[in-house]
Amino acid sequence: MVTVRRAAVEDAAEIVRLRAVMLGSMDGSEPAPGPWQEATRATLRERLAEPQGTLGVFVVNAPDRPGELAAVAVGTIERRLGGPANPSGLTGYVFNVVTDPAYRRRGYSRACLEALLDWYQKHGVGKVDLRASAEGEPLYRSLGFVPTPGPTLRLTLPPAPG
Repeated sequence: MVTVRRAAVEDAAEIVRLRAVMLGSMDGSEPAPGPWQEATRATLRERLAEPQGTLGVFVVNAPDRPGELAAVAVGTIERRLGGPANPSGLTGYVFNVVTDPAYRRRGYSRACLEALLDWYQKHGVGKVDLRASAEGEPLYRSLGFVPTPGPTLRLTLPPAPG
């Protein structure tokens, strides 16, 4: 049996470590250490401290490494304008599901993601989106995620001056 818990502020550094693992699996190599790590830790510490926040983070502790995490799933809730398929407009976005390579194939990511999906349901979220890596897609499909029609477009804006 896998024990999943809500992440605490003290987990921020481990979540950032696992985020680098996830980014590396999507991009082919882990990102270099840099300012992104402290910015992410600061965001996590702030958002995890919110009692009724819109950030859901669920983790599994590493069974043989005290103080370390084996897996994490992170998602947010956004309030968009409602429509026929989602009248409340509440939309979940999953963006950080990863298991430490030493603990893969044990159901840890599935357990974290299922806890996150339960959290969404309890908060009245009508739709949940994510971007899947080829490695993660079978897990997401097994939980009911399906491809969406239409292309995804993105614009990266330059930093604001000054």
